[in-house]
Amino acid sequence: MAQISIAQALLHSRRLTASSESPQLDVQLLLAHVLHKPFSYLFTWPEKYLTSQEQAAFEKLLAQRCVGEPIAYLLGYQDFWSLRLKVSKDTLIPRPDTELLVELVLGLGLPVANKAQGLQFKDQPAAGITVLDLGTGTGAIALALASEQPNWSFFASDYLPAAAALAESNRCQLRLDNVEITTGSWFEPHRGKRFNVIVSNPPYIEEQDRHLAEGDVRFEPLSALTSADHGLQDIKLIIQQAPDYLLEHGCLLLEHGYNQGPQVRDLFAKRGFAAVRTEQDLAANDRVTLGVWAGCEPR
Repeated sequence: MAQISIAQALLHSRRLTASSESPQLDVQLLLAHVLHKPFSYLFTWPEKYLTSQEQAAFEKLLAQRCVGEPIAYLLGYQDFWSLRLKVSKDTLIPRPDTELLVELVLGLGLPVANKAQGLQFKDQPAAGITVLDLGTGTGAIALALASEQPNWSFFASDYLPAAAALAESNRCQLRLDNVEITTGSWFEPHRGKRFNVIVSNPPYIEEQDRHLAEGDVRFEPLSALTSADHGLQDIKLIIQQAPDYLLEHGCLLLEHGYNQGPQVRDLFAKRGFAAVRTEQDLAANDRVTLGVWAGCEPR
């Protein structure tokens, strides 16, 4: 195999045009990863030659990306919020849209919070705030929140032991001691506890959705993506059971599909949540619905 320079390696982005929406960036990420160098190195030293080991590793990763394998799985990490998180094929890859959940939960603790808007714990000492993250996956939501609110207490769980172990590994690496991670299905590990906030990015894609055969999701675990009952089965379960785990004026926030806002708002309202509203992501799609539990069952 003839040696190639960094400049020549970067030209291999042409091989990814059919499988990636960002071929140039993908090649830069893979090459920087193989060389253990920052992006700047690629353009500062374009004439440098790859060693035979580096070239073989680069070719292997490039071939995997050519068939659509996600960059995050190839690199072994994904950036989310201000954190770099380890990822594996046992978990969903954290996405920028989910950062909206983080923003909204952080907004609940602002001093100008208004209970009528669902921002319910302005008068509670910061050290007393408790947050539950259901189906935590890599731990992205809980860990991002914990990095911003060191005085809050976070609890996170996942049904898959491998996912919970990965979240715990990320927690340890980030040294976030205000997060406790457990294994179990939805509320099962948290019986007898109540929280100020419950947050989740549950599976919400319909099982027959055509998008499951496209892009990165082809390689992600279906259990983290799809849900029965038109994608609403897990959302319904969480909404139904959440009041048993929320403090009075506690808040439930759920990520969901772009076309599920009206249905999810209806489910919140029928369960007795107040101040129900849906927030949109950066693409102006319905993405997160939240509501406040007033502490009484609907009539």
